[in-house]
Amino acid sequence: MKLLLPILLFTCLNAHTQNADFIYVKKKGKTIQTIFSGRNLSFTTTSGAFINAFINGIKNDTLYLQEFLIQQLPTTFGTYILDTLGSYRYKFHYNQIAIMGKKKKRGFNVSGSGASLFGGGVLLTAASGVIYLVDRKTFSAPLLIAAAGLGGFGYFLMKVSNRPMYIGKKYTLQYMNMSNSAVN
Repeated sequence: MKLLLPILLFTCLNAHTQNADFIYVKKKGKTIQTIFSGRNLSFTTTSGAFINAFINGIKNDTLYLQEFLIQQLPTTFGTYILDTLGSYRYKFHYNQIAIMGKKKKRGFNVSGSGASLFGGGVLLTAASGVIYLVDRKTFSAPLLIAAAGLGGFGYFLMKVSNRPMYIGKKYTLQYMNMSNSAVN
């Protein structure tokens, strides 16, 4: 009896799963992102349409997408609620993806920090110019140079952090078929 219980326990816990297909995003041959079903994807197609949709499935080189139409409705208390008006279903071949937006990271926001540095640099440069016109004795040239440098560095951070991934030479997509059928 003591031997029968563990045998029954291990035979009953068999789980059979079906493997899902997925797509790699590669940069110069190195995988930087994996696209699975069950997540959102934002991209621009080769025809120029921007799609922000949920991936219902990936099968036979095709992305099955569902885009939801959401609207804000005011309440009697002066707040808003989100209401889903409907949804559209799309099918796209993975080669129809021309531009992919970058995956948003949690934590430090490089674009926001760049905007703060740019705004502060512009403000300090303008203030330094006013001081130069009003009272040249208290004017500080190193402060003007540092403020202009901070503004330029902030502008650089804003531009670098918002680059989309253009599929082509630098970024490529590769489809991985995980079906069990053997091809002869």
